[in-house]
Amino acid sequence: MYFTDQSAPKHRLPLYKTVLCITCALILIVNGLSLFQNLRSLKGANAQLAQSSRVAERLQYLNVLVLDAESSTRAYFISGNENYLGPMRGALKDSETEFRELEQLLQDNPNQLKNLAQLKNLVRRKLGILSQGLDVYRHGGLNEIVNIARVSDSRSSMDEIRLQVVIMVQEQNETMAQRSASFYQEYEKAVLLGTGINAVAIVVLIMFYQLVRRSFGHRAAVEHALQASNENLESTVAQRTEQLSVLSRHLISISEEEKVRLSRELHDEMGANLTSISMDITAVTMQLQKTDPELAAKLKRARATLLETVELKRRIIENLRPSLLDNLGLCAAIDSYCEEFARLAGIPCDTEIGPEIDGIAKAGETSLSIALFRIVQESLTNIRKYARADTVSVTLKRNGEGMLVLRIIDDGVGIASNTLVKPMSHGLLGMRERALLLGGTLNIRRGRGDKGTCIEVHIPLRPKAETAPQSPAAAALAAAKLGGISSGLHRRADDHTPSSPPYSTHPHSAPDPHDQVQ
Repeated sequence: MYFTDQSAPKHRLPLYKTVLCITCALILIVNGLSLFQNLRSLKGANAQLAQSSRVAERLQYLNVLVLDAESSTRAYFISGNENYLGPMRGALKDSETEFRELEQLLQDNPNQLKNLAQLKNLVRRKLGILSQGLDVYRHGGLNEIVNIARVSDSRSSMDEIRLQVVIMVQEQNETMAQRSASFYQEYEKAVLLGTGINAVAIVVLIMFYQLVRRSFGHRAAVEHALQASNENLESTVAQRTEQLSVLSRHLISISEEEKVRLSRELHDEMGANLTSISMDITAVTMQLQKTDPELAAKLKRARATLLETVELKRRIIENLRPSLLDNLGLCAAIDSYCEEFARLAGIPCDTEIGPEIDGIAKAGETSLSIALFRIVQESLTNIRKYARADTVSVTLKRNGEGMLVLRIIDDGVGIASNTLVKPMSHGLLGMRERALLLGGTLNIRRGRGDKGTCIEVHIPLRPKAETAPQSPAAAALAAAKLGGISSGLHRRADDHTPSSPPYSTHPHSAPDPHDQVQ
């Protein structure tokens, strides 16, 4: 491992990849602009076509207005009924409206505007002649109208209007044809340009495909190498984990054996020596009571100190290897330790142990009883040191799934989430390893009412024929499958109702100080 203060190298995209990306972007931009221009041209052509259609319709409508006005005037001359003058009266107003709309439609065509001006004069003159005819009819009657009709040539004015309309329609069609030809020329150019752009795009896509294919192959090779490296690393980690697990369990086993040896030596050797010393002090004290009372009193105090040492030796032996665990079984040992915890810590401790536990512990291996007792011992020690709890409960029973469930719950301050993963949390790691040694799990979460801590251990029960020691590989596999300490601090401990009468439901309360003095 080495350290450097240099910044990480900057990875840049290769030049050919940059050129390909820019080319693709330019092709897309040009193609988009070409498409936009084609759409605008098509929209303009459609607008011009619609404009030509409207111009032709307006011109034909003007022609119809003049014809209707002339026909209505003749009907009035013959019948004398003014109801026939409706088209004549409407023609004056409608013609002006049509001329204004035509001026707006033809404002981009000066020639057509000139033709429209001539048509406007012809229509106005024709409508003026018709209006004068009405005045003549009202003053002179039908005979006067007939005389005027013989002299004047009203047919020629109507022909001029028709001719002017035809001229304007024809010129509008010619203009439309020119614009259509221009549009199709532009369209052909756009098609050629689009074809070229598409051809270039196809070439770029082929190059891009080759680039992606090459990059994908390189990436697949890198991923394969990385996968092989990860598999090798995982194998190494699994091997190291297996070795550490085997070493940890071996250390736990050696620790228990060493504790048994120390407790036996303390009980046999040191116990015999202390007993001999006590007997000698008692004998000397009885002899010196008459001759030297002062020295006898000192010997009595020495004997009292010796008895305290014997009591200390007994507690040390019990902590190393509880005699109740070997003599009376797991239930009695846990119950006795909880009572001792309540007496020393001043914290009430309730125990709930199922009646089937002793039979299960006796039928199983000794490691089961030792592991469960050590977990209870370590948990209560942590509660006494750190929890600041008011009450503690210890539950050990078999659930419906055929597993031993050990649950230690307190109402103290709880365990911080970062404490669970600290490398110096040897107590928690030791409890976890003891649970994994038996193929079980250890979970830590919040206690009842989201207060305190709940330590829950699940140990699978196996028939006695299947309780052979696990191989290191099997132990590591079980440890990998079952996981470690779960720190679900958001969950609450469940309330459990025993399915059968418990072996022990002793509420171990803190002793009265007055009773202790007595």
